[in-house]
Amino acid sequence: MFPERRRKKKLTVAFHFQFTNQAGWKCDACRKAGLDQKRRCGWLDPAKGPGGRPVWSRRGHLLTECPKSYITAGSLTLLEEFNVRKLTGAAEIDGLGSRTVEAICILEQELRGEMEQRNE
Repeated sequence: MFPERRRKKKLTVAFHFQFTNQAGWKCDACRKAGLDQKRRCGWLDPAKGPGGRPVWSRRGHLLTECPKSYITAGSLTLLEEFNVRKLTGAAEIDGLGSRTVEAICILEQELRGEMEQRNE
């Protein structure tokens, strides 16, 4: 059960991270400014592990480590597939793997929550 929950969190963080100011999370600039230690960059010392105060949050989702190093390539791929499907209007799920269908459902729920919050 733990890996599924962790995968969902990475996916939802990737979804919400796309709405934040990306300029503030450029790795080179972050390292030059010495923020990589404060933001607990996951690429520095993976054995260190997350902990401490939150360094990123949005709409109830928070991380105690840098979101750029936290989000996996798999989560970004699923997010991009979701976005392409939304843009093209592709609604059928025949032929998709269960992991992709689950990701589409999770992202659809997050998108609806985003739209509801904007309408309030």
